[in-house]
Amino acid sequence: MNIGILGGGQLARMSAYQAYKLGFEISILEKEKNSPAGQLTKHEYVGSIDDDALLLEFSQNCDIVTLENEFVDYRRLELIENSGKIVLPSSITISLIQDKLIQKRSLQKFNLPVPGFIEVKNDTTYADLKAYLGEKFILKSRKMGYDGYGNFKVENENDYMVGFEKLTQRHNSLLAEEFISFRKELAVMDARTEKEIKVYPVVETIQKNHICHTVIAPALISKKLYKDADELAVAAVKAVDGFGIFGIEMFQTVESILINEMAPRPHNSGHYTIEACVTSQFENHIRAVSGLPLGSTEMYKKFAVMINLLGKREGEGIVENYNDALADEEIHLHIYGKRKSRAGRKMGHITMLGDSLNSILERAKTIEEKIII
Repeated sequence: MNIGILGGGQLARMSAYQAYKLGFEISILEKEKNSPAGQLTKHEYVGSIDDDALLLEFSQNCDIVTLENEFVDYRRLELIENSGKIVLPSSITISLIQDKLIQKRSLQKFNLPVPGFIEVKNDTTYADLKAYLGEKFILKSRKMGYDGYGNFKVENENDYMVGFEKLTQRHNSLLAEEFISFRKELAVMDARTEKEIKVYPVVETIQKNHICHTVIAPALISKKLYKDADELAVAAVKAVDGFGIFGIEMFQTVESILINEMAPRPHNSGHYTIEACVTSQFENHIRAVSGLPLGSTEMYKKFAVMINLLGKREGEGIVENYNDALADEEIHLHIYGKRKSRAGRKMGHITMLGDSLNSILERAKTIEEKIII
């Protein structure tokens, strides 16, 4: 089987490892040559996904097509489907997720709890939004937003004017969301096929400059909130008729869980599963799109900690001090193969497992601080 992946970043790279483990081939379509995933395969297609001829050539050489991000216009996926190939998640699912306003409406349609939200039009004023959401709220790009890009916190009219101008340069359609004073940010990975669904542990995610930096598995929350998060994640995937692997981000307030956003792909919050779980999110991604039975999502140890390795300066995308990076014999180091590093860019991650959360968290933090990329 040849599995085509639209996108060649680290998520495609880690999915490709698992496909090869199962004896499958991987094809990659990415706009630049030698992408992190493209480095692993002889089936590397280089060019724009908007090139009809290239997209069809790529897809016709694949048995099934999946993706590593939700930024692919769903109409491009329709082109592949209309050529007779299966895409998972489908164009319909992606159409319900990639526009955050439509995503919120899709979840709300099934009475799933989300922050208050409203569409922002060209003639929408700060006063309009303040009356609906309160004085403080979040302005968001409806598409192409990730790692804090596409978000702007508004606390007054001037903020709104600055945020509107900044975000409309990124994407011309916006929405505004209620500002949530959360206690913790949570996430759940779900894998789903026509026959079954597997749910990974609820985790806590800790952000650094709006980028997921640390993941703690499982999240230290009450049994009730844990159960609520678990059930909401499953309901969210079903609400968009989703099949494949999905990451669902949530807010924990004082007494409840709200769904923040969802991603139809492997997710940063699930990287810990490579070492911590019987079956990683990436293997279940490949299994799900291939129609194979899903693997167990149980953890080997009581706790796991994952910390993203963010670029600390401009330069080559390699670890300058491998000895320090591997100084702890229980650390698991992943480097993504990106050619260039820049401050804040996701260049890799480390994971540590154990029975004492405080111990592995401190050890992982110590290693992360030493690594220079």
